[in-house]
Amino acid sequence: MAGKYIVRHGVLRFLGEFEAPEALSCARGDDLVIRTERGQEVGQVLCESSPRALETLSEPTRGQVLRLLTEDDQRRVEKLQENERLEFETCRRFIANRKLQMELVDVEHLFGSERIVFYFLAEKRVDFRELVKDLAREYQTRIELRQIGVRDEAKLLADYGDCGKPVCCNSHMPVMPPVSMRMAKLQKSTLDPSKISGRCGRLKCCLRFEHDVYEEFHKELPQPGSRIVTSKGQGKVLAQEILARKVLVEFEDGRRIVVAAEDILTRLG
Repeated sequence: MAGKYIVRHGVLRFLGEFEAPEALSCARGDDLVIRTERGQEVGQVLCESSPRALETLSEPTRGQVLRLLTEDDQRRVEKLQENERLEFETCRRFIANRKLQMELVDVEHLFGSERIVFYFLAEKRVDFRELVKDLAREYQTRIELRQIGVRDEAKLLADYGDCGKPVCCNSHMPVMPPVSMRMAKLQKSTLDPSKISGRCGRLKCCLRFEHDVYEEFHKELPQPGSRIVTSKGQGKVLAQEILARKVLVEFEDGRRIVVAAEDILTRLG
């Protein structure tokens, strides 16, 4: 019976389910040559496929595993990486010649050479039809120009975040969730943009990771300004310590005490 695996592939770290030949057994971390709708690519096995694993993928790609990556394949990968550097410079020269308002970010030359993908940033819509013709004449293969955002740029180029670990978008995040300033305020993070912004210049994605827990605990605790009754008396809530599930209470005699959620007897509103 043919095995199915979750495989990561492409410079944008696409995730998908790929079917391997019956005689081929794959393990986590194995490098593969796969066939996708784009052509032949190199991918890496993350795990065996299962209904639960597929549920975590928003838009899974699909295809076939052709073989484990061989030494000859690895040499081809290294050669293509050299080509990509030259293709990058050539494309940038064409962009300058045509005075296009776009910034080239990265180049992806597929393993099977079915196409070359150029990723770029632009503030406005760019008519790049003539640029595509220039590149197609130069490389005699299918050319794809793909406009990306600043978060995608970080996914392509960034290495490590302020935490000292590889940036999340470049390691384990297939989809980048929306992040708002409200999340930072709820988590009582500093509002200094330089400290809560990631490599892309936008709010750090990690602010989203614990937001659901903060939101749940925030709703369970009495809100600042409300009055409560505890074993120590009646008082007014001044502030919340959300993760600790405690509130700072000012009692009628002027005392200010931190009270745990389970010690609150009644909420007066």
